[in-house]
Amino acid sequence: MPTHVLKVDPDHSQLRLDVYLAQNLSDVPSRTFVKRLIEAGQVSINKKTAKANQKVVSGDAVVVELSALPQDENIAPENIPLDIVYEDENLLLVNKPSGLLVHPVNAQNTSGTLVNALLHHCKTLSSVNAETRPGIVHRLDRETSGLLLVAKDNKTHTKLAKQFERHEIKKQYLALVEGKVEFDEGVVDAALGKHPRYYDRKKISFDDAAKEATTFYKVKRRFKNKTLVALFPQTGRTHQLRVHMAHLGHPILGDDKYGKKDSFPRLALHAQGIGFVHPHSNQYMEFLVKPPQEFLQLD
Repeated sequence: MPTHVLKVDPDHSQLRLDVYLAQNLSDVPSRTFVKRLIEAGQVSINKKTAKANQKVVSGDAVVVELSALPQDENIAPENIPLDIVYEDENLLLVNKPSGLLVHPVNAQNTSGTLVNALLHHCKTLSSVNAETRPGIVHRLDRETSGLLLVAKDNKTHTKLAKQFERHEIKKQYLALVEGKVEFDEGVVDAALGKHPRYYDRKKISFDDAAKEATTFYKVKRRFKNKTLVALFPQTGRTHQLRVHMAHLGHPILGDDKYGKKDSFPRLALHAQGIGFVHPHSNQYMEFLVKPPQEFLQLD
């Protein structure tokens, strides 16, 4: 990415530097990324290194060096096989297997993840996210399999992230759920909030802090005591599909948080399809992969 030189106008005077940059730089995906740039010493005001909480003043010259941010040296490249569905010079699309962690979650767990495999496969990855998540634009739970977009550079990452933020990315999931879903298709429109007891769970909530969440579903096949459904999330909340299906009375099989873990060998959720506009060619691209065999080999 290039160096940006901005001159503060009177309308933006007295804003915090991180707020100012988040509002005026089109090549950055978030205020968090701006803060990381500032902490790395890549932002100056009037030729002096700046701080995130520093106030800008009308006439200030703000220089931003959008070079790659450092990655965690403790995360080593590993030759882990990747099922690559698509790849070009800017991005790749990986079909992640169930059980593979997307990125390290702590200092004691820095190997055996998708990020380790990506570092081995790719010469460069975007540095927009934290040091432990190079290239990762969005994520899937460890037990969820399926399609995951990876950015090789920050410009690609930023443009994809904005598509996710605007809910312009089309996503299709397959899930095996408990029981027989009554209707062939329907919609769950129920906001999600924090769980009062468990920090790592979400719940249907109606308070002001809850975030809207909408999921369309369509029955693909009915088994004796299970149903295979296609799920189309219109929003991207954490655990949205898992909570919404449990709310319908049909939790996803193998779900240890919202259903019964021993009902299936794994969480029966698969990110089967994705559609997006390529950040550089501006062409719409759509991909669909086969469902896992274990989803079909039932009574």
